[in-house]
Amino acid sequence: MSTPPTWVVILAGGIGSRFWPLSTPERPKQFLPLLGEQPMLRDTVDRLLSVAPASRMLVLTNAELATGVAQIVPELPVDHILAEPRPAGTTAALAWAASRIARLGGRDAVMISVHADWAIGDVPRFQDALRLAASEATRTQGLVTVGIVPTHPDTGLGYIEPGDATTGAARRVARFVEKPRQAAAEALVAGGALWNSGIFAWPVGVFLDEVRAWCPAVSEPLDRAGDDPVAFFTSVEDPVAVDVAVLERSAKVYVLAGSFGWSDVGTWSALRGVCARDADGNVTHGRVHLRDSADNVVHAAGADVVLYGVRGLVVVECAGIVLVTTEESARNLKPLLESLPSELRERR
Repeated sequence: MSTPPTWVVILAGGIGSRFWPLSTPERPKQFLPLLGEQPMLRDTVDRLLSVAPASRMLVLTNAELATGVAQIVPELPVDHILAEPRPAGTTAALAWAASRIARLGGRDAVMISVHADWAIGDVPRFQDALRLAASEATRTQGLVTVGIVPTHPDTGLGYIEPGDATTGAARRVARFVEKPRQAAAEALVAGGALWNSGIFAWPVGVFLDEVRAWCPAVSEPLDRAGDDPVAFFTSVEDPVAVDVAVLERSAKVYVLAGSFGWSDVGTWSALRGVCARDADGNVTHGRVHLRDSADNVVHAAGADVVLYGVRGLVVVECAGIVLVTTEESARNLKPLLESLPSELRERR
């Protein structure tokens, strides 16, 4: 029996507003060189090319970002950039990708889904985890998630509780837990729960069958739309996450534990955990000058930025705007952005 082909789907929508003022609707987080010299999307594609070639890679993105994706990943076939005319949730996005793969590679083809804006500390172990997830998806004919072994209790992430063992490496999933409070997060970590990374692998036919079983609000428009993305995405009335619509309901869900330095890099503050720091714990980019300052994140896009005698700040200079906040406040910029005049909030 031949091994089914492996495809990779990269979710590259959204604007990453938590990285304002550097991120904008036209230049979202996944287009930014936050971790090095390349856009995060380019880093993501490069680490995935040993798992699947560009000919078996799809990128899901907003329609407005499709041209930018093509510029960052020119080797990707143009019709492998799947542009969503409107956001419809990850269930719809992944179902659309799965249906495309089923047409191109057959229902037995295995689809691995990842996000475009992660940091990965140990790339070879990450690649091995994806290959194992694809293999286990074929073996179980199920929906396989890769849960991250936690390094600390984190209230900003969801959790997966592993359940019964199987004859292979994957375990059944006992339950998913949405972002818990601190005490609950500590108990989950102590009990062996894993962070829900959003890494999935499944035979596309199995996934589409589970979508039909549990989420007719997505499967029925998908069946009607044929090969017309506008007809499909505009017919999905209520965006819903795949975790909620399918994974929390299906009896065919499995989990593998992974440990490869994963971070979703959700805020400016998170850069201190994934980027190189100086001897005083500062992370800097651009023309930054420090004296008697420690544990700061400083991003200077064009001007000189000077810090003197401060600790634990996030300072971002970009497009004539200077943001100064604390690491704690940087974790939630939404109230700030909602209070700003639109001409400042949306400055290019």
